[in-house]
Amino acid sequence: MGNKWNYLPFTEAVEVNPSVPLKRGKIYPFVDMKAVESSRRGASESESREFKSGGARFMPFDTLMARITPCLENGKIARYIPSEGVGGPAFGSTEFIVIRGREGVTDNDYAYYLTKWEEFRQFAISQMTGSSGRQRVPADSLAKFLAPAPESLSEQRAIAHILGSLDDKIELNRQMAQTLESIARAIFKSWFVDFDPVKAKMEGKQPEGMSEEVAALFPDKFVESKLGMIPEGWASGKFSDISENIRINIRKDAINPNDCYIGLEHIPRKSLFLNNWGIGADVTSNKHRFLRYDLLFGKLRPYFHKIIIAPFNGICSTDILVIRSLEPHWYSLMTLGLSQESVVDNVTNQSEGTRMPRTNWNQVGSQPIVIPSKKVAIAFDALILPMLQRVVEMAHENRHLSELRDTQLPRLISGKIRVNQPEDAAA
Repeated sequence: MGNKWNYLPFTEAVEVNPSVPLKRGKIYPFVDMKAVESSRRGASESESREFKSGGARFMPFDTLMARITPCLENGKIARYIPSEGVGGPAFGSTEFIVIRGREGVTDNDYAYYLTKWEEFRQFAISQMTGSSGRQRVPADSLAKFLAPAPESLSEQRAIAHILGSLDDKIELNRQMAQTLESIARAIFKSWFVDFDPVKAKMEGKQPEGMSEEVAALFPDKFVESKLGMIPEGWASGKFSDISENIRINIRKDAINPNDCYIGLEHIPRKSLFLNNWGIGADVTSNKHRFLRYDLLFGKLRPYFHKIIIAPFNGICSTDILVIRSLEPHWYSLMTLGLSQESVVDNVTNQSEGTRMPRTNWNQVGSQPIVIPSKKVAIAFDALILPMLQRVVEMAHENRHLSELRDTQLPRLISGKIRVNQPEDAAA
């Protein structure tokens, strides 16, 4: 007993859309589809919202699986992990199927990895019904899938622990990368938006957190410009003065299946760096080629806010502008990337088209910017480069960890690799 490997209908192995009582008119945490990212294990609440009726209902650590196309194809499966201080039941998009371990049958952590198993996800995709572009997975169709589960809950927990350890490291790297990016953003804003070093020198003070050598590069007065008051010796210009649009088209018949591929679906909304990307691209359309450290800018509304720095050489969708900086390197990349709120507002107003509005390089390149002296830009590069290179390194490390997890998951789930076996303990 305890060493048996059971195969059960998925709806008997786990609970699907378990009952969660919510009171109409009461405020609960709400999770929308945007909060779920394929590259992250957890999804937190998007906001607090009054519960009226309808929507998926769940408890902390339940698994949320997108049931609609293309969200499921894009891997939108995550556990609901509330933010610190938030607890109790929650609700979310009607396009979620909620999955929970069944008491005495499956551990809840194991149920999550069972749902993440590519074989199960592909089965769920095959069950989609409905009109093109709005197909959904009927929850009751999941009963047709035979889910493997060790009879021993301790073995299930051991499997989830192995996979979870990899996800823990991925999340730790992600948080560290987020911290480094936040520091870079803060420095950029202080130097090039708020002009803090100039203001400090005007007051006869040493700029905080800055060496005397770097501080000496900043002026101690402002002058009038087309963009208002700017530091003396700096210039008003446009983004195309410090960067260029690179258009290297790859015909669909020349696409290498081993190329790293970035589509709009891979680019995160609030970060300059990737957590996930594809290997190989569909060959039904042409692509653009880019180099490591190029800036990739989503040109199709509502994706103007999707701006990332490429961590490798690869190919991307033609719905992405490939932008390459003129020297100095990081300053010009981050001018657009870290000024994205104003850039997004501007290109949204200028975008053309009714059904699928889009921008172009002329509009993006014409964005007004303040251009510092070259010495200040070089100093910024020297300060920021180690941080951003470390972020890129962690993106690659997370890719490796994700591949290792995804390779081991089917072997552990199927029982090809056994852990925590009773006979091992007896020996």
